[in-house]
Amino acid sequence: MLTASSEKLTFQLYDRLWGLAMPLINRNRRLAEGIDQRLFNSYPSGPSELWIQAASVGESFLALEILKHLRPGAPVRILLTTNTDQGLEILDRARSEHLLQERGIHIETAYFPFDRPRIMRRAVRHIRPALMVLLEAELWPAHLAALKNAGTYILVANGRMRAKSLKRYRLWPALWRHLGPDDILAMSDADARRFAALFGSRRIHVVPNLKFDRLDLDSPDHNAVNPLAPLFLPDVELLAMGSIREAEEEAVQNIITAIRRLRPNTVIGLFPRHVERLTAWAHHLDRGRTPWHLRSKVAGPVAPGAVILWDTFGELVSAYRLCRAAFVGGSLAPLGGQNFLEVVTSGVAPVIGPHWSNFAWVGDALFKKGLIQVAADWRQAVDLLAATLSQAPRREYVRRSALRYFRERQGGTDRTCRLIERALAKRHGHSASAAGCANGFYSPNREVSP
Repeated sequence: MLTASSEKLTFQLYDRLWGLAMPLINRNRRLAEGIDQRLFNSYPSGPSELWIQAASVGESFLALEILKHLRPGAPVRILLTTNTDQGLEILDRARSEHLLQERGIHIETAYFPFDRPRIMRRAVRHIRPALMVLLEAELWPAHLAALKNAGTYILVANGRMRAKSLKRYRLWPALWRHLGPDDILAMSDADARRFAALFGSRRIHVVPNLKFDRLDLDSPDHNAVNPLAPLFLPDVELLAMGSIREAEEEAVQNIITAIRRLRPNTVIGLFPRHVERLTAWAHHLDRGRTPWHLRSKVAGPVAPGAVILWDTFGELVSAYRLCRAAFVGGSLAPLGGQNFLEVVTSGVAPVIGPHWSNFAWVGDALFKKGLIQVAADWRQAVDLLAATLSQAPRREYVRRSALRYFRERQGGTDRTCRLIERALAKRHGHSASAAGCANGFYSPNREVSP
C-alpha cells in the first residue's frame, strides 16, 4: 500500500535525481532543440481540454489518425506533444489542416516537458487538461501524479506493454497501481494481460491496433497503367529489393550475386533506403563485377539480367506492382525492418530477414499463410527468392488475402475516438453524438485476467 507520506518522499527523491541529471541533460544535443519547452520555461497558451502525448514518429502518425477521425460535439483546444524533433514535424502538419478547424478543433504543438515533478506540476496547472491521451506506452510517474491531482481523465490508447517493461514497473507495483490510468485500450490480448498485471483488469479493453487504420487499402489502383511498365517487357521477371539499409549491404550484395548465378535472366531493381548510399552501392556493384545501370539513365525496355540502381524516388510501390518477387530490407540486420505491407497488398509474397520487430503488431497469420516469408539469413533469402521467382503465388490471391486480413482489423481509431468524444462531452455536460457506441470495443465489459 502506498501512503501519502511515502508518495511524498518518493517524488521528493525523484525530483532531486532529476536535479542531479540536469547538467548532463543540458549538454545533450538531441534534447537541446526545444529545451525551453522541455523545461517549461515557455509554452503555448493554455488551457487545452485535450492533451495527446505521442512519444516519437510512430505515435505522432497515430495522433494524426485520431485527429482525422475525431468529431467533438463542441469546439475543443488540443495540445499535441512529443519527445523528438521528427515527431514535432509530423504533429505540426495538423496545425494547417483546415478541416480540423471546420470541426471546431484548435491545435497547439510542443515538446513534452521533462518529468521532473516541479516541472510537471507547473505544466499540468498551465495546460489544465480535462482529458489526457497517452499513445502506446508513454507512462511517466510525475506526469501521472500531476494529472491525478488535477482530476484529469487519463486514457492509454493503442496500449502496448512489453514483458521487459512490466518487469521493471513491478519493482514498485503499489506506486503504479496508485497512478493507474482511468481506461486502457490495449492493442492485443497479450498487452491487455500485462497491463492488468500492473493496474488491475477493471478498465482494460482490447481494440484493434490503430496502425491498421493507417494502411491505404484502396490504392494502388491495379487497373491504372503502371508508369514503369514501358521499362519491362511482359516476359521479363523482376526482383525488387526495397528499402535496403547500410548495415545489411554486404548481405544484400551476396543475395544479388547468388540470384544472378541461379537465375541469370532476372532483372534486379535495387532501392537503397537512403539516397546517400547510392555512391557506396555503385562501389559494391563494381567490386562484385556486377554490371549495373542508374534508373535515371534507363529510358527504354530493360535487357534480361540487368541490375538497376534506383536513383529516382516515388517508384518503389510501382516496382512492387510489377515484380515477380521482392525482398524488403532493414531486416537482415537488427534494424526492426522496413514496410513490407505495401508489397503484400500489391499481390507479392515478400521475403524479409529475421529482424522485423517494427511490424510485430501485424501478427503472425500472414506469415503462417506464406504471404510473408521470413529468412534466417541471406542464404535462406536466396533460396526463398529463387523459389518465388520460379513459381510465385497467384498475385490476386495474395492481394485479396492480405486486404481481407487488414480490413478485418481496422476500426480501432474510430472506437478510440468515440471514447474520447464521450469523455469530452461528459466534461462539457452534454450528450455525445456517438454515445451509443459504447459497444465499440472487442469486449466492452470484459475483465482481463492477469
